[in-house]
Amino acid sequence: MTVPLIRVTCRAAAALVVLPLAVAPPAHAAETVDLATAVDRLPLAAESREGYQRTSFKHWNAGINPTDGCNTRAEVLLSEAVDARRSARAVGCRLTGGRWWSYYDATWVTAASGLDVDHMVPLAEAWDSGASGWTPQHREAYANDQDAETSLVAVTARSNRSKSDQDPAQWLPPAPDDAVRCQYASEWVGTKLRWGLAVDEAERTVLQDVALGCPLEAVTYEPAA
Repeated sequence: MTVPLIRVTCRAAAALVVLPLAVAPPAHAAETVDLATAVDRLPLAAESREGYQRTSFKHWNAGINPTDGCNTRAEVLLSEAVDARRSARAVGCRLTGGRWWSYYDATWVTAASGLDVDHMVPLAEAWDSGASGWTPQHREAYANDQDAETSLVAVTARSNRSKSDQDPAQWLPPAPDDAVRCQYASEWVGTKLRWGLAVDEAERTVLQDVALGCPLEAVTYEPAA
């Protein structure tokens, strides 16, 4: 008579253990706030480039689909092409055809060779802002982040090299449309919030000024795992 009671008790105990796991909220939920609020959420800290080497960030790796023959750069170009394009995966994933919009400088590009894939927050700037304390694996994840659409962006090589490793206190997109600066500031701030990176005084001041002119701009970010 006791055996069925023991079985029932075990099942009930198991149910008590499993139920909370089934209803637990996600650990890293996405959040959307206005740009000014997002800027205020950024931690403030002095920056230091001591010890920085570009090779501290492994890129480009095999991307989100290691079996497709494309590295992260090529996968970003494939995903951001505005018009149809072809990928010769058997020969190093060289891209033919297609058309891209470089929003930094409001320019259409029809050859993948004319594009750079820009880290929204440059690797050196990420190092200055907190990545120097990360593990190599975490830095690799940052350098190849395709889980957030705004972490990596295809732009003209000219505009990317003009930007170099500068933060918004030193460089903003040259496109004349004010909406471009709003978008850029939103994506910059969202990337820093996603990865827990800090800003310095000058950077925060410029971002606050930009935010004043972008009252309708929203920042959506999800903390990186």
